Amino acid sequence: MDAALAQRNHAGMETGLLVIIGVVFFAAGVVKGVSGMGLPTFSMALLGMVMSPIAAAALMVLPSLATNFSQCAGRYGATLARRLWPLWLGLVLATVCAPLPDLGAPSPVARITLGVVLIAYGLWGLIKPELPEFGKYTVTSGCLAGALSGLLTAATGVFVMPMVPYLQSLRLAREELIQALGLSFTVATLALTIRLGHMGVAAASLDIAAVVIAVLTAFLGLAAGTRLRHRLQPQMFQRALYGVFLLLGLAMIGRSV
Repeated sequence: MDAALAQRNHAGMETGLLVIIGVVFFAAGVVKGVSGMGLPTFSMALLGMVMSPIAAAALMVLPSLATNFSQCAGRYGATLARRLWPLWLGLVLATVCAPLPDLGAPSPVARITLGVVLIAYGLWGLIKPELPEFGKYTVTSGCLAGALSGLLTAATGVFVMPMVPYLQSLRLAREELIQALGLSFTVATLALTIRLGHMGVAAASLDIAAVVIAVLTAFLGLAAGTRLRHRLQPQMFQRALYGVFLLLGLAMIGRSV
C-alpha cells in the first residue's frame, strides 16, 4: 500500500510539473508573439525557479528553434549574413568552447548568474540607454558582442545580453531587425544545443511528454500573442516585461544566497 501511495504521489508531482511547463511555455509564446522575442529568456527565468537551469535549458531548446524558424524568413537574409557573421562567429565559438562555469555548475552558481543576467536585461530595457554606432568597427564589435553573449549563453542558457542591444545599435529597419533577431537567436540556440550535447545533457534526458507539451503550448502562445500584438501597446507591454525580468532575477538571486 505504501509503495502504491508513493507511486501515485510521484505521478501527481510529474503531472504538476507538466502543467507548470505548459503554462510557462504558453506564456513565453505569448511574449514572443507580442514582442518578437523573449521565449528563451522568459521560459528560462520561470523554469529556473522550479528545476535546475541545465534541465530548463535542455527543455527550452526545441520550442525556441521551432518558433524561431518563421522569424528567420525574409528578404534580408544575405545582407544580414554579410553584416552579422562576426557576431555569429563569436557567439558560436564562445558558447561551445567557453571555459568558464556553465549550466553544469552547482545549482546556486548557475541560478545566481542567470539572476544577474535577468536583472541586467531588465534594467537595460527599462532605462533604454542611447547606444553608440560602431561604424567601421563592426567586425571587432560584432565578434566581441558575440563572444560575450556566448559566454553568458553557456553559463545561463539565455542569449539576450549583449546581443540584443548590439543588434539594436545597428539601426536596422523594423522588419530587418526582426529577421536579424530570428537568425541570431537560431544560431545561439543551435550553439547551445551543441554545448548541451557535449555535456551529455541533450533532450534525451527529458520526458517526451514534457518536450511535446513545451512545443505545442509555445506555438499556441505564439498564435495568441500574434493576435494580441495589434490590440496592445507594444512599448507598454515591453516595459512591463522588462520589469518582470528584473523581479524574477532578484527573486532567483534571493532564493540562491
